[in-house]
Amino acid sequence: MQALELLTTRSSMPRLQAPAPNSEQLNVMFRAAARAPDHVQLMPYRFIVFEQQQLDELGQLFKQAAEQQQLSDLDVERAQQLPSRAPLVIVAIACYQNHEKVPQWEQLASAACATCMLQQAAFAQGFGAIWRSGWLTESELLREQLGVSSSEAIIGFMYVGTAVVAMPTKPDKDWSGKVRFWAG
Repeated sequence: MQALELLTTRSSMPRLQAPAPNSEQLNVMFRAAARAPDHVQLMPYRFIVFEQQQLDELGQLFKQAAEQQQLSDLDVERAQQLPSRAPLVIVAIACYQNHEKVPQWEQLASAACATCMLQQAAFAQGFGAIWRSGWLTESELLREQLGVSSSEAIIGFMYVGTAVVAMPTKPDKDWSGKVRFWAG
């Protein structure tokens, strides 16, 4: 896939199956993520990878988080099944560092860019992916179980695998109202 086609046709792929990226393909994805814009090269992000039987462990953590939130039995069961949506789940974490030149918002932007580039590298290698967030990113229990410190934030869960169906073609968005050329 050509770079411009990749960028202009990006679309999340929610229906995923095995195979997932192998270790070499994952390495390419993380190399791409490390190229995200990053003022003074802080690399204010990290990732936790869950695959195979580890997905069941992540499901148990999601279940515990749902129980702690006192969700309905059905929602607890759904939370436990979330990691089974793909053969690979990557937890994306922003890691805030005290730095006089790089405010927290800029570090979050860098972490988000790294996560986006991770997803784009998956697409470029023929995989599907979807970046999900929601209430689980705020779960204190999940943060504790994953070792996410108070100076970090879970920014999402990247589900990665082979697309079950063809990538949906979405119409181009009208961006014309979002750009203004400065005329003085």
